[in-house]
Formats: sequence, C-alpha cells, structure tokens
Amino acid sequence: MCTSPLSLQRLLPGIALLYAVAFFISFLSGVPLAIAAPLHALTVYGEPPKYPADFKHFDYVDPYAPKGGSLSRASEEIGQYNYLTPYVDQGISVSQIDTWVYSPLAYRSLDEPYTVYGLVAQKLERDPDNLWVRFYLNPKARFDDGSPITAQDVKYTYQTLITQGSFSYRPLYADVKDVVIEAPGQIRFDFKSNLNRTLALDLASMRVLPEHWWKTRDFTKGGGFEPPLGSGPYRVSRVDAGRSVSFERVKDWWAKDLPVSRGLYNFDALTVNFYGDVDVARQLVQAGSFDYNREFSSSGYIVGYTAPSVQDGRLQKTILAKKRPVAGQGFVFNLDRPVFQDRRVREALAMLWDFEWVNGQIMRNFYVREESYFPKSDMAASEPPDAQELQILEPLRGKVPDEVFTQVWHAPKTDGSGYIRDKQLKALKLLADAGWHAKNNRLVNAARQPLEFSFLDGQGGFERLVLPYKRVLAQIGISLNFRRVDSAQYINRLNSRDYDMIVVTLPNNGNPILSPGRELYNLFGSQSARQVGSSNAMVLRNRAVDSLIDGLVGANSRNDMQHYARALDRVLLWGFYMIPNYYSQGTPVVYANRFGKPQVEPIYDVGLESWWQISPTPLTNDQMAARLAPQISAQPHVPSPATGEER
Repeated sequence: MCTSPLSLQRLLPGIALLYAVAFFISFLSGVPLAIAAPLHALTVYGEPPKYPADFKHFDYVDPYAPKGGSLSRASEEIGQYNYLTPYVDQGISVSQIDTWVYSPLAYRSLDEPYTVYGLVAQKLERDPDNLWVRFYLNPKARFDDGSPITAQDVKYTYQTLITQGSFSYRPLYADVKDVVIEAPGQIRFDFKSNLNRTLALDLASMRVLPEHWWKTRDFTKGGGFEPPLGSGPYRVSRVDAGRSVSFERVKDWWAKDLPVSRGLYNFDALTVNFYGDVDVARQLVQAGSFDYNREFSSSGYIVGYTAPSVQDGRLQKTILAKKRPVAGQGFVFNLDRPVFQDRRVREALAMLWDFEWVNGQIMRNFYVREESYFPKSDMAASEPPDAQELQILEPLRGKVPDEVFTQVWHAPKTDGSGYIRDKQLKALKLLADAGWHAKNNRLVNAARQPLEFSFLDGQGGFERLVLPYKRVLAQIGISLNFRRVDSAQYINRLNSRDYDMIVVTLPNNGNPILSPGRELYNLFGSQSARQVGSSNAMVLRNRAVDSLIDGLVGANSRNDMQHYARALDRVLLWGFYMIPNYYSQGTPVVYANRFGKPQVEPIYDVGLESWWQISPTPLTNDQMAARLAPQISAQPHVPSPATGEER
C-alpha cells in the first residue's frame, strides 16, 4: 500500500495517540514497551553486541594492512572437486566460494559466539516477540556485473536454497512462514513461531545469489565449473577443473570501506589447490609449491616437515586459535544396522578403542580425548547435572539411560601399554548380556551370525588408527574390516547410508557449534535420519533427543540454551552412538614465512582473511625480524615498499 504525504500527515496524530496509549499502559503495568528498531547488529538473545554502532573495525584486524600480493593454500578437502558452489549435495565443492565470492546479508564476527553485523543489509530489525526479522539493504550493494542486490535476490536465494540446495538448509530455515518484499531494498521474513532464537541470525548469515544469473543455470549441479557471478571481495579468475581455483580481489568492491570489511581481504590473488593425498600436499608445501597447509595429522605435523626451510624459519609451524572450541569427531555407528541397535553392544565396542595407546604410539601424545559433543565449550556436560538441568531431564526419565541423571560420562582410559584385558572382559560381559557368545573363536548371536562390521574410510589416514582397534577386537572374536574408497564412492555410500561405521565431524564443515540452533536437527534429529545430504550419519531416531533439541532451539537466554545443550550432550554420550575421538589444543598450520598477521588473534577462527603479504618470497626468522622492526616502531603503521599498496 502506498500512502501519500497528505494521508501520512493525517495519520500521524493517530499514530502518536496509539504510542501514547501504549506507553501509558506500559507505565501502569510496569512492563517495558518493546518496539522494534533497525540495528547494526543482531545477537541470539538480544544481549548487547561487542561492537557499537559506530565501530570502525574488528579488534582482530589491522585496519592499515596493505593490499597486494598473493596466497596459495591447500584445500581442507581430500580429492578433486567436481563443482564449484558449495550449496548443493553433489560431491566435493570449493568452500571458499561461499567465503570470498558471495556477500552475506550480515557478517558473523570471529570473536563472539554468535553475533552478526550488517553487510548487504545495512540495518537489521527483529520483532521484540521474535516473530519476524526485517533487512534494509545497502543501496550501494552490487553484484560484480554492476546490477544492484535487491530484495527479490534475497527472496530468490532463500527459495532456491530450501528447494534445490543442500538438505541442511531445510531444517535450518524450517520455521520461516513467509517472505515479504516490502520495497526493492527491504524484505521481511515471518516466522511460524517465536521459539527459534537463532533463526533471525541464520537468515542474516545467508549469502545472496543473483537471480538474473542463476535462473539460466542448473543450480542443482552447483553451476559446474563456470565461475559464478558474485558480490564479494573476490571473483573467480581461473578454474583448473578438479585441481585448483584461483581468485582475484575485486579492487572496487562496493563494501571495501565498511567497518565489517576494513583490514580484511588483503591479498590481490588467492589460490586453492586440491590434492588426493595429504602426504603429497605436505611435500609440496615444503617444496614451496604453495603457502599454507592446514595439518590434520599429528605425526605429519610433528615429524613430517624436515626441509631446511623449516629449520631456518622460511616455513613456519604453529598452532593457532588455541582458545577456539572444536567440532566433535568420532567413529559413529550406523544405527540402521541390526548389530548396533543394542546399546550394550555399542558400549562394549566403544570400550575397546585404546585411545591412550594410539595417542602415545601413533599420534605422539598430540591430542586430547573428547568427552563431549561440544568439546572445549561451556555446553559440554563436564559436571553432574544441576537443578535446572535435572528439571529439563526429568520428563525423559525412562526414555533415556538412567546414568544421565547422576553421572558424568567419561571415556574409558587405559595405561597406554596396549594391554587392555580388563576392558575386554567388561566388554565380553556386556556382549553376553546382549546375546553374543563365543563359538569357534568367534562371537555369534542366537542365529549363529558372527559379530562383524566394516569401517568405511573416504579420507585416508585413518587406517593406522583403526588397525590397532581391529587387533583388539579380533582378540575376543569380533571381526572388523577396513574399507578404503575414493571420495566419489564415499559420498554416494554416505548419502545412501551404505556403511557400518565411519568417522564424522560434527558438523561436517569442521567449524565448532558456538551457539547451537536448528542445525542440531540436521545432525541428530529423527526427520533427518534417512534424508539424502543430511549430517545425521548415525541415523539416529530418538524422540527424547528431538525434544531436547526443541527445548534448546526455543530457549530464551544463553543460560537456558546451555542447560539444554548439556542435557543433550549427556543423553547422546550415554547413548553410545559414537566413539568420541580427540582434538588438538588449537589449529595446526604450516605456512610460508612471508605474511603479516594482526597482533590480536580472533578467538573462533584462524583469521586467514586478515593476513597480508610482507615479502613475495619466504624469509628466514632473522630476515622477518629485520623486516618487521621498522613497522613495529612506526606510528602509525606504515607498510614497507615490498608490501604493496595501502588502502
């Protein structure tokens, strides 16, 4: 409806009267009047964001970081990618397309659990009753072809993701009731209820796709290898199908001077290389073929780098983001398999993975054992349940293991000698109670079916961890078969749930869950158990788990959310749906010593986008110290001639 200025003038006294009446009622009742207002940032529970509306830049960047130079890195995925855009479930994609090529409505800061600051949307407005969220688009927001980003593009993106995108978007946005375009630069999302506290932020984090470009292409195939039209700080400049993708900085990027962008995206050129083997990547980074490698192997990190460049500092080894919580990881049981449907069987099998021996003999005591689905976070059930958590759990009594009410779950521990006869005897007792007995040196059930299963590996590197487990199982009559398949086969079998046991990361992108919401339905919800593309790899269908996720999603404060998360953590742990693995104390990386980094490190990320080039070639430790000395003493920051242009 369009209102003329005259009509609006006539309405103003009435509007003022309504506000006056509302204020008077609020005053008499003692209840504060909640009125929605456009904001620069949103937090999950309405708490104040860290950065005020007039902030200039994030603490974890150097606003004077020079532009220029290049950085080449190895992908974190193993194998060749078979399409570019990471929004569908078709195999291996290039995750950096999401980060570098497309701009989100709002940028998620890296030093707060979950806070977003306006980017494509210069202002964000949430209903005080949490029944809608409105985005006011920045009139300067543009795609790379110069066309403006409109509310129609936002609506198209949402509709495309939930109908053609990855399964994960459907539970994430399931509580959206309607999408209303209020103006070319203004859009509102209406919610089915006010229970989902993270929905407004999840929508704000959405990258906006250009409708005019995608409507003539097959989104379900991820766009193939065609460089997509973006709106972010980089564009794809070169595609070597399956092997590498190169990016160039958009020097006239419309958002380059916004506070959320200042000090970020400093390299003129970025390249992501894909390798089929981690050992190959490790050798190539030592040979100087690329600059940055995220290391996932303890042995590889500790003893795999022996080149002279490591000794003189031209190649740096370090652990970043040490305070960051980590994603859960473990060997999950496919609960569709009859052999794993008895909790006693799962508990017995979990008891027999000798982490202490594996950590000491194979992983050089580099790791810490996981004892939570939310490791290193305040959502981990590391203490007995308090009164508030018991109140949450009480309606589930009889539907969840009794231990959740009185005990803290701890992983079984050994002395690291490799001799775990005590654990084997306990496991045999559990298995006997579950109907498995020895016959001809094998454990069999009443139907004389042997207790055997397979471990499916599509990444490489896990055989050395699983084979000792196989040996321990064989000693008491259990057969474990190790199956290594290529990445394409692995994804097909994962989607069809054609496996017994696999290793998973929760969530599968490797990013820790800092402020959980509807993504938990994708990980553990009953409805996602058999959905192609879902992350519920354990095929868990448990109404008690569903109800705890419901409570967590509907929590009205971070304190309530944490209590639901701990209750969920406790129920999952005592269900023995997974054999928890391990985590390192931070993110191990190896990189060429030619980059600068801000003095403040982000808490929740490595912060690679805040780095900049200091030298076109790697420097020794002494050379880098000499290069940095003038910059450290200079006030304000002045880049050296070799570092390229300054913003």
